[in-house]
Amino acid sequence: MPPGSPRPADNLDDDDYPAYTMGRAAEMLGTTPAFLRTLGEIRLITPLRSDGGHRRFSRYQLRLAARARELVDRGTKIEDACRIVILEDQLEEAMRINEELRADSTRSQPKA
Repeated sequence: MPPGSPRPADNLDDDDYPAYTMGRAAEMLGTTPAFLRTLGEIRLITPLRSDGGHRRFSRYQLRLAARARELVDRGTKIEDACRIVILEDQLEEAMRINEELRADSTRSQPKA
């Protein structure tokens, strides 16, 4: 292992680490590989590829896929479900950033 590279165990806590194969991801979500491929085609998720060219998914991607599946199961068209998931994810990120900025602003204000 090259110096400075993360130990394999370090990746277990990384939400973006592509740890799951197509089959395992589909099994975990209770869906088919075709559903995951469709999410990739719509660009909700972009799985990384292993050296052998196989798709690998992260926990973060699986959360997005699970939310999309939930919406599809309720009757939402898959394209619309993906758009909803993208917007929900963007909103969550914006709220997180906003909260961080508020906290930084509070810490940097002079005390009276």
